[in-house]
Amino acid sequence: MTTQKMQAVLSKWGNMLGIESSPVSHKEKLISAVGGFVAILSILLVSSRFTELSDTALLVASMGASAVLLFAVPHGQLAQPWAVAGGHIISAIVGVSCALLISDKLLAASLAVGLSIFAMHYLKCIHPPGGATALSAVVGGASVQTLGYWFVLTPVALNVCVILIIAVLFNYSFTWRRYPVYFQEWTNQKAAAGKEPEYESIPHENFVYALSQIDSFVDVTEQELLKIYNLAMGLGNQSHLDSAEIKLDSCYSNGKHGDQWAVRQVIDEPHDAKNKDDMLIYKTVAGNGRRKTGVMSKKDFANWAEYEVYRDEENWKRKAAK
Repeated sequence: MTTQKMQAVLSKWGNMLGIESSPVSHKEKLISAVGGFVAILSILLVSSRFTELSDTALLVASMGASAVLLFAVPHGQLAQPWAVAGGHIISAIVGVSCALLISDKLLAASLAVGLSIFAMHYLKCIHPPGGATALSAVVGGASVQTLGYWFVLTPVALNVCVILIIAVLFNYSFTWRRYPVYFQEWTNQKAAAGKEPEYESIPHENFVYALSQIDSFVDVTEQELLKIYNLAMGLGNQSHLDSAEIKLDSCYSNGKHGDQWAVRQVIDEPHDAKNKDDMLIYKTVAGNGRRKTGVMSKKDFANWAEYEVYRDEENWKRKAAK
């Protein structure tokens, strides 16, 4: 099997399995990990003042899942404050109610999770860790059952307050990931003040209609969708390359999708050409035709190339226009 076919097969399986292909830097991954560590350590320290340490670990288990959302995807819809607070607290109320009213633990636990999902949907606070909170209210053992509805306040509501405060303070240090997403949008608007957009913005009503047609929960906020659209349209409005911009050793993408995508690197100029300033030798370094070389005029190469790119870790990124 050729390298190109192997890449196509891996890409197909990646799409089928839902493997995230968006590039994330090592710095961003490290920040997420440190944020999760600080949040859970804070929760354990606070919770241990109200319960035994052996019980605390169980009671904050669902907060570990929340930490993943709050510090790995702080701008996701599932990680916003109402989703976190409403998801945990409502699920805790449902879980405790099921534990008190239904003697059969299997039935109580199943109903607690199912009813929590139902309630979170209608109250617009879907937060996956809420399901774990509801479940722990039923199967958490005697220490949890003794608390009754106090379980909703301590440790659940207390833990929610702690993790939200840590998320706001920790993420605020990084201007590109301020939490909640409202603060990030406010930061972006302040930075863009006085700048006229070069593209047509999408009305709020259009987003609402488009999402209603999907008829499924989408884990991205309207602000994040707008940000992606604005960045994409801003790049799309940049002028195409001119032959004079083509540089030796630089890499360029044709801007295509799927099997047609390719990246070529300018590696040399033909020594036997009559006017070598108008000709170049390139090598395809990624995508369609990988490892193949060719010769063409700079004008034809500029017509093929959409923009300059560079290699960043395992991904190709578009180089910002000057």
